[in-house]
Amino acid sequence: MSIIGFPLLLIPVAICNIIVFLMPGLAFDAPLTSLALPSGTLWTIRLGDGIVGVGALLLLLEVIKAGRPGARYVTDHLLSLLVFAGTVGEFVMLAPFGNSTVAVLAILALVDFLAGIALRG
Repeated sequence: MSIIGFPLLLIPVAICNIIVFLMPGLAFDAPLTSLALPSGTLWTIRLGDGIVGVGALLLLLEVIKAGRPGARYVTDHLLSLLVFAGTVGEFVMLAPFGNSTVAVLAILALVDFLAGIALRG
């Protein structure tokens, strides 16, 4: 089974939609866990940080996918553009999505789209 044709960055965007629409009491700044660093500082990882981290890892897979030879790259680029447009639309038009987590996901989607064009251009 090939992952070509499925925009992987849709996964963190879908997680944001699930949180906003199905879990209205849960905020993106809700702490997930805390880690004690060797410096003695306590690092609190928040839900939005985790979503952005997953998005960054999926962006790596998207760029690897864009570099593979094949005829379906146009479909991948169009789907990446749709994910970017949808994420930006939610960010600017819907109040619960007006936060830095969704903004960074939109930037990741833009980087995905532009990286695909740069690799094929």
